[in-house]
Amino acid sequence: MSDNVDLRVGADLKNKIPGIRVDHFLSYQISSDLYTPADAFHLELANPETEIKTGLSCELYINNQRELTGIIDKVSRKVDSGGVSLSVEGRDLMGLLVDSYCESWKTVTGYTIKSLAEMLLAKVPFINRKDIRYQQNVVGRLKGKKGKSGSSGLLAGSDTAQQISQIEPGMTIFDVLKNYSLSRGMLFYCEPDGTLVFGRPMAKGVPEYTLQILKIGVGNNVIESELTEDISQRYSKVMIVGQQQGSQSTATAAGINTTAVVTDAEFPFYKPYVTQDNNDNVSPKERARLTMEKQRREGKQLIYKVGRHSQNGKNWRINNFCHIKDEVQKIDGDYLIYGRTFDLSEDAGPTTTLKLGMPGLIAG
Repeated sequence: MSDNVDLRVGADLKNKIPGIRVDHFLSYQISSDLYTPADAFHLELANPETEIKTGLSCELYINNQRELTGIIDKVSRKVDSGGVSLSVEGRDLMGLLVDSYCESWKTVTGYTIKSLAEMLLAKVPFINRKDIRYQQNVVGRLKGKKGKSGSSGLLAGSDTAQQISQIEPGMTIFDVLKNYSLSRGMLFYCEPDGTLVFGRPMAKGVPEYTLQILKIGVGNNVIESELTEDISQRYSKVMIVGQQQGSQSTATAAGINTTAVVTDAEFPFYKPYVTQDNNDNVSPKERARLTMEKQRREGKQLIYKVGRHSQNGKNWRINNFCHIKDEVQKIDGDYLIYGRTFDLSEDAGPTTTLKLGMPGLIAG
């Protein structure tokens, strides 16, 4: 069964432009990554006479499943001896926060992640501010009943107010919210339906996909695989230090000067990494865990290319587990999908490239 891909561009009532649907493409590339600020797409339309305007909201569906909600950033119409071509580019709604700068420059002492997000996102269009998700349970999927404010899975006690933080001119909304989320050991990303999430990657779960390369050649479902191990950006120990001078909530020297250390028992020799985080006495521990996790992910990268965009009726999707049985690369285990790109080209047809890494958070 071939993959169905369609772009749905929202109506522009101000300029009296009706909504349209495009489902014929010469090529496309649709990318998602947990660690990339904004997911992006590039589409070359089969019908270059199609009228699409920049600034419109859009949705991308793969096999009738929504995989991206965003904005049209760029439209290019090219004329040459071969005829006319039309390409469309855009990003998910996180792209708005990457581009939008903070207009109020002040110290935000006492703000939680939730209160800061509500303040900074007040004027941002297209964002559903009532359904931002704040993760409390760090294992598995986000879950929790909606609170009084309408947000689900609130951080509750762990979302303590920051002690020191200053918004400076030139900082974007994404910069500020990303830094706050990192201080709590969380990522800040956007779901396919446009929901903003402060949360951690899945630490464990039942694999929903399978990649297989057996030497006998039976049951293989992989076009190509690549395993890269690189220790240049990995460390045996991560130390995060912080100072909270001037904080009235810390009365002892131990509270004023904080240190958090995590270690990687798999690293082959002693190699320390030290950096600073002065937000509060919670930040160093959470920052250290996420820093070590990122280093481990970048130190062992798995890239697999498969045909089509789904497996067993389910589109390949990031932040899900996949079991890999690869006798050639000598890999047998469950890995987290943190990056995924849907491609269509004239030569290869529809393919999906997956980036996978080691799951789980490092214990402090």
